[in-house]
Amino acid sequence: MAKSAKQASPQRKPGFIERFLRWVFRTLFRVTWWVGIRVAIVGGLVLGGATAYYYFKLPPMETLLDGRAGGSVTMLDHRGKVFAWRGQQFDGSLRAETVSPVLRNAVIATEDKRFYRHFGISPRGIAGAIRINLSEGRGPLEGHGGSTITQQVAKLLCLGEDGTEAECRRQSLARKIKEVPFSMAMELKYDKNGILSIYLNRAYLGAGAHGFEAAAQRYFNKSARDVTAAEAAMLAGLLTAPTRYAPTTNLERSQARAETVVGLMETQGYLTRVEADIARANPATLSSAARDLAGEAFADWVMQDAPDYLTRNTTEDVAFLTTFDARIQKAAESALEHVFATKVREGSKAQAAIVVMSPDGAVRAIVGGRDIDAGPGSFNRATQAMRQTGSSFKPFVYAAALESGMNPLDIVVDEPITINVPGSGPYSPKNYTREFRGPITLTEALAQSVNTVAVRVSEQVGRGRVQAVAQDFGIDSPLAAGPALALGASESTLIEMTGAYAGFLNGGRRTSPYGWLDLRLRGDDQVLMSADREQGYRVINERAAGHLVYMLNQVVETGTGGRARLPDGRPAAGKTGTTQGARDAWFIGFTGDYVTGVWMGYDDNSKLTGVTGGGLPAEIWRETMVRVHEGLPPRPLPLIVPEPPRQGLDDLFTVNIDGASIDEKVESVAKTIFEDVLNGLLGRNTN
Repeated sequence: MAKSAKQASPQRKPGFIERFLRWVFRTLFRVTWWVGIRVAIVGGLVLGGATAYYYFKLPPMETLLDGRAGGSVTMLDHRGKVFAWRGQQFDGSLRAETVSPVLRNAVIATEDKRFYRHFGISPRGIAGAIRINLSEGRGPLEGHGGSTITQQVAKLLCLGEDGTEAECRRQSLARKIKEVPFSMAMELKYDKNGILSIYLNRAYLGAGAHGFEAAAQRYFNKSARDVTAAEAAMLAGLLTAPTRYAPTTNLERSQARAETVVGLMETQGYLTRVEADIARANPATLSSAARDLAGEAFADWVMQDAPDYLTRNTTEDVAFLTTFDARIQKAAESALEHVFATKVREGSKAQAAIVVMSPDGAVRAIVGGRDIDAGPGSFNRATQAMRQTGSSFKPFVYAAALESGMNPLDIVVDEPITINVPGSGPYSPKNYTREFRGPITLTEALAQSVNTVAVRVSEQVGRGRVQAVAQDFGIDSPLAAGPALALGASESTLIEMTGAYAGFLNGGRRTSPYGWLDLRLRGDDQVLMSADREQGYRVINERAAGHLVYMLNQVVETGTGGRARLPDGRPAAGKTGTTQGARDAWFIGFTGDYVTGVWMGYDDNSKLTGVTGGGLPAEIWRETMVRVHEGLPPRPLPLIVPEPPRQGLDDLFTVNIDGASIDEKVESVAKTIFEDVLNGLLGRNTN
């Protein structure tokens, strides 16, 4: 009889080793399970507690939109059009619900395609970022972070702590761990659109723009509600590296990054193939204001000239209405470019600067150097460079002389002169031509820029009086104390000198350059503050001012400023200036409409080669003024033509500089003649 299967094959008992291993594994599993459950419970409680802590700590969403440390300054030209921005630009009116849908989609496609599906963190995204970092030879937390938009907002909010932006963005394991409860708290506290609204308003997008509304206005001169797909892609592309991809820094690079974003939007279904192809074929470009960079030097000067609490330290978003004129700015820039392209050797490192202002001192344009594409904060040679003024200082000498009673037609002698300077020895100025002309008028001396006569007049009138006149006209920089004062041994800025010449045109009154008119909160029509622009006090009398304008006009008509002569018979006046050693060359002059100053030299103060104030600076001045005056009829200068000396009166041809006016000389001679005639009629013998 056959045995049953159970009887046929008795069950084998496990050996000792097998039983021991089973016991070890069961024990480890139970311990691990026991510990894991408790760790998970404790971790959950800690995570829940931290999340609850952050939840109750988080303020209302509306208070988190503006994350800037300070305010901003918007510059408006004299017509009210925006031309420059400074500070941290921001517009808190943008919300996820009101932003252009194509921009919202571009941000989601670029930064967090699962934004509407996760709960603040994305383990898949973090794992993918770690894998990429390791494959590229970096640490697991270096480079790609795999952060969701919620986590990026957590960084922007600095996890609710105080700290610099760099500290808040520093990647570390501890900060990554902190981001988890903080992000989850935000997901509980705010809805998805609230979190996205914070991100859209706080993200930095280059060129001082914080938030997408400020960036859209900065780059495209339109609202973020109205951007096209190509513009939206460019803005979203800035999130990766705002400074590197800013279109004002490198438009081509920004457009290439935008094309990548368009591809992401197409892949994720936010754009059809046709829409994507249109965006690629028509890449976003900058607005004219952002593209031209017109007025950067002017804006820098206003920021420097206005009080700090209104500019660099402002906590509000303010707008300055300025005197800036974009047409005149472009005219000056094109004039400078033309002269350097046609008259200066290629590769020259010589620099030049231009200031254009109205007769009342309203500055219309500033060219701070040849690099007209230089961004904010660049060295401004028109307002910051202190350079010797050379012969462009001589009009102050003659202004002092005319105010003291001299006449433009008074005769002086161009001959060698030596002045003993205590502590320095004899001082003997030389003329540029190394020649002496003998007896000449004051007008001829200024027109031909005769050095000996300028020094002789300065010494006769008094250096102190010359210094006082220059300072009263607005030269606030320190002035030389010796006889070389008359020849421009002192240093000044171009804008300071140009403002002083405006005083000559302005009837002999001090005329201070100014650049802003009033201040408002941005978007508000109410004026908060207006610039105090009182009429300057009188420095020299109107007759002396008229005579000085006549003398400066002769510099252009018959003297060293001939290359500055304007076409169509438009009257002009000005003065050349070349410093000793030819390190600086100037031409400053005016018409009835505008005052313009030009400086040329090297930043390292090396010598110019073959350049004088009557050369290239005068040509730059002429080219500038021709462009500035397009469409304007010629306007007469407020000059007074001096009366010529009466023939036959020898005294009037040998005027010694003794302070007596020409009228006093005429009166004295006329009195003598009258007495002689009277005595003759009476039969008296006058011998």
